[in-house]
Amino acid sequence: MLTRRRALVPLTAPLVIAFATSYSPVRGQSTSPPPAGTEIGFGLFQRRCMSCHGNPNVERAPSPAAIREMPPEKIYDALTSGVMKAQGETLSDAEKRMVALFMSGRPLGSIAQGDAKNMPNRCSASAPLRDPATRPAWNGWGVDSANTRFQSAGAAGITADQVPKLKLKWAFGYPTGVSAYGQPTVVSDRVFVGTDIGYVYSLDAASGCVYWSFQTKGSVRTAIVIQPSKSRVAAYFGDAHANVYALDAQNGELLWTKKVDDHFTARITAAPTFHKGRLYVPVSSSEEYAGSTLDYPCCTFRGSVVALDALSGGQIWKTYTIAEAPKPTKRNSKGVQLYAPAGASVWDSPTIDETRRAVYFGTGDSETEPAANTSDAIMALDMDSGKMLWVYQAQKNDAFLGGCSGTAKTENCPSENGPDLDIGNSPILKTLRDGRRALVAGTKDGDVFALDPDRKGALLWKTSVVEKPATRGFGPGRLNGIVWGGAADDRNVYYGLSGGGIAAVKLDNGERVWITKFDAGGARVSNAAAASAIPGVVFVGGTDGKLHAVSSGDGRPVWEFDADGEFETVNRVAAKGGAMGAPGPTVAGGMLFVGAGYGVLGGGHPGNVLLAFAPE
Repeated sequence: MLTRRRALVPLTAPLVIAFATSYSPVRGQSTSPPPAGTEIGFGLFQRRCMSCHGNPNVERAPSPAAIREMPPEKIYDALTSGVMKAQGETLSDAEKRMVALFMSGRPLGSIAQGDAKNMPNRCSASAPLRDPATRPAWNGWGVDSANTRFQSAGAAGITADQVPKLKLKWAFGYPTGVSAYGQPTVVSDRVFVGTDIGYVYSLDAASGCVYWSFQTKGSVRTAIVIQPSKSRVAAYFGDAHANVYALDAQNGELLWTKKVDDHFTARITAAPTFHKGRLYVPVSSSEEYAGSTLDYPCCTFRGSVVALDALSGGQIWKTYTIAEAPKPTKRNSKGVQLYAPAGASVWDSPTIDETRRAVYFGTGDSETEPAANTSDAIMALDMDSGKMLWVYQAQKNDAFLGGCSGTAKTENCPSENGPDLDIGNSPILKTLRDGRRALVAGTKDGDVFALDPDRKGALLWKTSVVEKPATRGFGPGRLNGIVWGGAADDRNVYYGLSGGGIAAVKLDNGERVWITKFDAGGARVSNAAAASAIPGVVFVGGTDGKLHAVSSGDGRPVWEFDADGEFETVNRVAAKGGAMGAPGPTVAGGMLFVGAGYGVLGGGHPGNVLLAFAPE
């Protein structure tokens, strides 16, 4: 058995308080330099390179879209010894690597090292992949099309009494990886997971041996969706270049690929949702990271959801979150043309409502002003046509760009920047005990709200689970609420908090049930990663690398694992764990799986390991 140096720690003394301390892990905000492999590389490109690349007056300069299709080695070589050496001399070696990584979508050297054919733990035989419906599974982001992130007792195979006995069974290292941000999918006794190195892997759930790998065109942050497709079983996902893929889940062979947005900043952050032969794909962007740079023609990206035929990849419809296309507005002091409206990325996996034949999702902030009335909102689309049915806006007038604070503010910036209240968590659709239905979501400043899907999104209730500062502005203390998602059973919804801890709220009326704060030894820790639940227990990770399990009844901590360290791995890759800052753990067939090392956001510890647990 391959293990690690520190053991699992069952907890006996609960620490439950009223509210969490302030901490804001948001895009563009950090107390320390982000690790290589994060959005900082794209920000460097916007600030240092956009005066030529993307400028129609500069001849022979490849467009940003063309550079995004280059391998990282070619970009790095151009900056160190090639045609861009003079410009590259203004960057440190680490900054050159960041630019190469983010623009290409994968780390240097990952193409060869990440191939499963070169790994020592190849599975000896590839048993036929069973129908996903015949074995316990955690399929896709939210485990079901309602995005409840709640695994039933039978499918979980782990009881509340067994959780304190969870022990590490195996660890798998991502070669050259710098951020373990793909949430594992468990189907038919296999684990499917995407990586920042541009590979998708199929592993044996029991042993961690590898069946196959597939090299994509960019990093894969999304969960994988497994569904039957004619005589095969297909694996669906998206990458950092806004490509959607369908693979044969048995052997990893490509069935089809489709680029769903041509904007050079477009990417797919969240998993597509499958329903009756269609994929509903959310599209987000990196544009706002440093759109304040005067060399950047801010801003032209609009979020969208795209419906694809799952069998062929053909587009059925595409609906933008902002209906109006961006138009020229003014030129800034450097003569760069600016545009509006833009923004409202879709960071979350869509939720399906078969009763209303609707697709629900949250939207991000605007990048330009006036902010669109569909930003920071829950939107409902007709699943057949893509027509907008209704919208509920949680925060008005939120136009936000990174780098627009204080003296850094430029003419590209909104007149009032922020407060950056993207809704990045998938709405949770639940039937209440009295027969009513509720669509539940949370905000980054700590509100949990429920909408009535049968009355065009009318507000049922809203409650706050954090203390809020008196001022509206962007910054620490404001964004200490909910980011990536919650879990819901039949009574409560559970959300991890950016300010640290986890909260439970009654689904019926929004009443706060409990809030648990974890002992972080005085450090600032975010627990904004998506929560996951089984009967009696809720799991949530933290940026300190700790995975917590608490009682769903009273919030009492029952188990903890510290993943911030080095691990021996079944594929003999040097690996370390770290922050759990976005995806949540998955539970199926008597095992729990979680990636450790989501180092994208400031304050997080980077890592490159997938961990598998089972009761002792």
